[in-house]
Amino acid sequence: MSQTSDNRTLLVRLAVGAFAMFGFGFLLVPFYDTICRVAGINDLGRDNERTVVNTQVDTSRRVTIEFDTNTHDLAWQFRPVDRAVQVHPGELVQAAFEVVNTRDHAVAGQAIPSYGPRIAGKHVQKLDCFCFERQTLAAGEKRIMPVVFVLDADLPDDVTTVTLSYTFFEVAGTQAGVETGKAGGGGAG
Repeated sequence: MSQTSDNRTLLVRLAVGAFAMFGFGFLLVPFYDTICRVAGINDLGRDNERTVVNTQVDTSRRVTIEFDTNTHDLAWQFRPVDRAVQVHPGELVQAAFEVVNTRDHAVAGQAIPSYGPRIAGKHVQKLDCFCFERQTLAAGEKRIMPVVFVLDADLPDDVTTVTLSYTFFEVAGTQAGVETGKAGGGGAG
């Protein structure tokens, strides 16, 4: 009978130990939060909250974003779908641009952005843009290309209009490479 009593005592000790370890693990999270708060250390959750605060939409003001398009020695038609939009600083904005290759062969181009007034450039944060990479359009191809951006809420108050301008340049050597490929293929497409 003594061995049964020892087994029960051991089982009770194991259960109490497991319960104590679970309780310690459960209380460790609020204890950690308290230590971080007292020490002034930001944990991951607090950094995320701070980021959200910095990107809040400023509904007290509106800024007009005008879109300007140009091509430099490139036979493409290039235009914004909407010439201008009204936005609140901090608001996520998507704009679209239409481009058409008017040549009879494929051409690659690269768009370079510019901003007016100049100070606005550091306040336009592009998340997605056709200007990030080379665009190759087939002969006669028409494409709608998006730009997604946020206008920083810390844009100076005296800036009420921002012009976002894109100029498309032909990527050097693309015409010669395409024509060489055509001549080697034997067809006139």
